[in-house]
Amino acid sequence: MKKILVVEDSEMVMKILRHLVQSSSLAYEAVYATTLAQATALYEQYPQDFFAALVDLNLPDAPNGEVVDFVLSKKIPTIVLTGSYDEKRREQLFNKGIVDYVTKEGRYAYSKAIAMINRLEKNQQIKVLVVDDSDMSRKHMANLFRRHLFQVLEAVDGVDAIKVLLENPDIKLLITDYNMPKMDGFELVRNLRYKYDKTDLIMIGVSGESSEALSAKFIKHGANDFLRKPFHPEEFYCRIIHNIEYLELVEQITNNAQRDHLTGLYHRSYFFNAARELYKHAQEKSSPLSMAVINIDSFSEINQRHGNAWGDAALKHIASNLNNMLGRFLLARADSDDFYVLMPGLDHEKAAALLSKVKQLLAAEDCVINGESLRFYFSAGVTGQLHQSLDQQIAQANTYLRHAKEAGGNMVVDDGDTEE
Repeated sequence: MKKILVVEDSEMVMKILRHLVQSSSLAYEAVYATTLAQATALYEQYPQDFFAALVDLNLPDAPNGEVVDFVLSKKIPTIVLTGSYDEKRREQLFNKGIVDYVTKEGRYAYSKAIAMINRLEKNQQIKVLVVDDSDMSRKHMANLFRRHLFQVLEAVDGVDAIKVLLENPDIKLLITDYNMPKMDGFELVRNLRYKYDKTDLIMIGVSGESSEALSAKFIKHGANDFLRKPFHPEEFYCRIIHNIEYLELVEQITNNAQRDHLTGLYHRSYFFNAARELYKHAQEKSSPLSMAVINIDSFSEINQRHGNAWGDAALKHIASNLNNMLGRFLLARADSDDFYVLMPGLDHEKAAALLSKVKQLLAAEDCVINGESLRFYFSAGVTGQLHQSLDQQIAQANTYLRHAKEAGGNMVVDDGDTEE
């Protein structure tokens, strides 16, 4: 497991940092040192194992920031803690390549430092695109992003940027210079806004030109933000992180609005909105599309016997297992213990075979709640008949589900088992 190196000589500050690390659910193990010598020994004990470092600028055996030089020499992303603000020292530290500089001004400052480690962890999954015809400027911005562990792609002009975006549709942020050949930054932003909403792709304009109207023009063309060159790394990171966190907040709100609050699966309303698009595509392309309705056998009796809290825990267990096995399809909690699964690309035979396997695996999984173990079985109706509408296809699957229940449950009934 990767580790976080925390170096701090103040007993009180170290106590606060330990508490914040423990309560923050970091994905990494923290190791602690109070001197440069101890930090060096820890690095020698765990070479190549450090994800990031949080270090005090002044230590008993390193009063002039030598610990910062040490961890940076090992290419460890470094956040610096200091007891006082010094503009000259701050400039020197950012030039050396630190991630951030935090003044010890109370609990908020330490929380900010821990939050930055969490931010670095998330950044590893985020792709950014740097667009600039100047090699020096482009490499400088790319290196600033890499310092914060973003995945970085580069383009030399607007035309090249569009090509890179088509090849990497998961890019989340684009930063572009204004004055470029072939297609300048304004044109690039304007053209991309026809396809990407501001909550789909962050675009930030940059320019060294002195025109006061430049920032307004960029934003009117669809940019989320603007930076004027030359900019300080700290300003760069503040703008980038602000925009990334805004995007993540919108994504979280959107995701929560689409999900069932108990199980985390998509809810019924979202299912129908998404399913109609898949159904329309299957009709147009004459491609296979199977619909399954799943119901947990005897769940109401179990719920009545053990209580609603127990039933909620059981539904979470069932939903988690279904998601692990069927999450690549459109899976939703339809109502209570009913679940919908729409499976593009599968005819009724393949879909029924898959559901039968899922049924076996779920039944083999113990659900332990309050020390009591129980296993769950389900019945399902599966149809690959598109009929005239999605509603009719769901109705057909429900009919097959009813046949499965009438036959005793714990079975999958599909188009090949019965005729209506």
